[in-house]
Amino acid sequence: MASKFTELAIDCADPHGLARFWCAVLGYEVQDEDDECVTIGSPAVPEGKQRPGPVPPMLTFAHVPEGKTVKNRLHIDVNPTDREQDEEVRRLLDLGARHVDVGQGDASWVVLADPEGNEFCVLAGRRP
Repeated sequence: MASKFTELAIDCADPHGLARFWCAVLGYEVQDEDDECVTIGSPAVPEGKQRPGPVPPMLTFAHVPEGKTVKNRLHIDVNPTDREQDEEVRRLLDLGARHVDVGQGDASWVVLADPEGNEFCVLAGRRP
């Protein structure tokens, strides 16, 4: 068997604040936390190592002293599941995201940044 993608670690200045934002975006809940690190995951999925199929990845936010300085080399794509893309973009902007231009041009996806400037895409037309 191959490895499973179960967790994405994200360096940040405010792990608790960024975890709250991404919990609201993804419908996740806090799984574990301390002063320096917060892990969030899907409330409906058992722990990944014990599950035989695909597992929604957990996100771990770890405090680091340095700020973000350049465009992400890795980013998250999200797919709205119960609304259209433009409605989801409005919801995410209300949560604290902002529009960013990373040179995407005229694309079917919308590029946003989370409250700490990490870029992510809101896709259209691909629903899980």
